[in-house]
Parts: sequence; C-alpha cells; structure tokens
Amino acid sequence: MPTTKERPKAERNGTGERRASRARSEKPADAPVKPAEERGAGPRSLWKGAISFGLVTIPIKLFPATGSKDLSFHLLHARCNTRLKQLRWCPACNREVAWDEVVRGYEYAKDQYVRLTDEDFDKLPVASKHSIELSAFAHESEIDPLYYEKSYYLEPEPTGRKSFALLLRALSDKRLTAIGKIALRERERLCALRVHDDSLVLETLYYVDEIRPSHAIGSAAAEIGPRELDMAHKLIDYLTEPFQPEKYRDEYRQAVTELIEHKLHGQEVVRSPEAPQGEVIDLMEALRASLAAETGKRGTAAAPPSRKPGRGAASRSRAHTAA
Repeated sequence: MPTTKERPKAERNGTGERRASRARSEKPADAPVKPAEERGAGPRSLWKGAISFGLVTIPIKLFPATGSKDLSFHLLHARCNTRLKQLRWCPACNREVAWDEVVRGYEYAKDQYVRLTDEDFDKLPVASKHSIELSAFAHESEIDPLYYEKSYYLEPEPTGRKSFALLLRALSDKRLTAIGKIALRERERLCALRVHDDSLVLETLYYVDEIRPSHAIGSAAAEIGPRELDMAHKLIDYLTEPFQPEKYRDEYRQAVTELIEHKLHGQEVVRSPEAPQGEVIDLMEALRASLAAETGKRGTAAAPPSRKPGRGAASRSRAHTAA
C-alpha cells in the first residue's frame, strides 16, 4: 500500500475545480511571477467557501495578503542570449509531451507510481474543501510564531456580511483567535482566524509534525559572566523601540536594481565591501564598543524609549517569503 505523501501543488477552489494555472507552471523556478496588482489587475480570490461557526454559515472569499517583490529573471543561452524554453520531455518516448498528455503519479516505490486524476481529488470526503469549521478558540500568545505559514484576507459575500461582522466583533471583544481547517492548494491546512484592521485575516499554520525540533541543530549553551550579561541588557534596552516595518527596506533588491541600471547604461559596477572574517575578539570590548557606537548615533542625551508590553499580535515577528 502506498503511504501518504504531499501531492504536487496545484491551486483548487472551494468546489474542487482546478484552476487554469498550467501556463504559470511553465515558468522556471527562478522567474517569480509579479503580483496581480503590479500587472494592472486587482487581487483575485484564491478560494470560495464558508466559515462554519456553530449553526451559523458565513460565505466568504479568500485573498492573498502578501505578495513577492522579487525581481524576475529569465534563463538565457550564454552564447547567443536567446531565452531558453522549458520543455516537458519524456526520455522513454524521446519527445516533448503536451499538457493534455500529462497525469500525476505518487511514487510509492522506485519507479512505481499510483496515478491520480482530478476526479479522484474531487471525490475526497473532506469537508474543509468547501468550509472552514471553527473548532476551537485560543489566545494568540499561545500560538508559537514558528507555526505561522502564510496570511490571507477574508471578504464576506453580500449575504454573509452581518454574520461576518458578528464573528469579527466577538473575536475582538474576547481577544481570541479562532482555530479551524481549510483545504487549500490540494492540502488540508490548519488555520487561525484573527482580527486585523477591522477585518479578519486567515493564517495557515504548520502541523506539529512539520516543525523540526530545535535540538537537531545543537545546543547554544555557554558560560556567561554577569558583567557581559549586564552590558548586553544595556545594549538591548538602548535599541528597544516599537516595531516600525516601514523603516526597513530590501537593500539587496535595491542593489540588484542599481546593478541592472548600471549595466544598461554601460557604467562601471561598484563592488561591495568584503564581509567580515569573524575574527575572535573580547566579548566585553565588543559590547562596550557597540553601545558606544549606538550612543554616538543617537546622542548622549537621548534616553532609552519606554515600551509597554504588547499583546501577541504586536509582539509576533516572522522571518519569510516567501508562498
């Protein structure tokens, strides 16, 4: 018997119908698709279904809340600069294969496959293909940020606006996050619904067995002296401030953009400075120098800003990108 394994990703909506995404899948992996907003089109719903809240059913649409800003590159032939084509090639038939000849198969043993069709997926007895059943409510601070995967906006259908507003208000008053499941991109995903800017955001979550244990990378234990810890606390206190995402920029993307502009105009490319070699230095001296440098930047008269402890939503941080 074949064991369960994640199937190839392909978008499906709430009715199980396959989206026409084959043209997009022909793009090479290093050529990210620009967001729809940048191509002059509005956002398109990825999923249609309903939220099941007790006996209340709320019809909704799901929209992506984030979009990649990566620069797109095509693969060229180095000899003639011709853009390369990506072919679906069958080595047994020694020819290119058209999309209408393509099927999917799960490899349960070496070179042995179980073929699955669209109809097989449509017949799966999974309620989350059509609805998000809210099965529990929890405080957001109880959800480790490690479990968060991707964010989506929820929009109610006209017939569900009042019920949607009721759920939104109830979650806001109770300061809770709803937990449920949704079948999205041919996977049943754990999800969390939380209040955000007078609306609801759905966050897909990883399952417990998808989180790798931290002990796999080894221990970071080391003996720390009280003076070193005190100096580290002072440096952290001095740099503590409310999170302002707008102050951060993708400097790597900006540098690549400038590199492209320089090459277009035949200008010389300026090399970046060499990376530090990680030489061994005295920890206390490094902390003291870091604190002095930050003090010099802000002025010796500036006091460390005070900060009130925030709720889970305000204190949560993520690493990405990066559907």
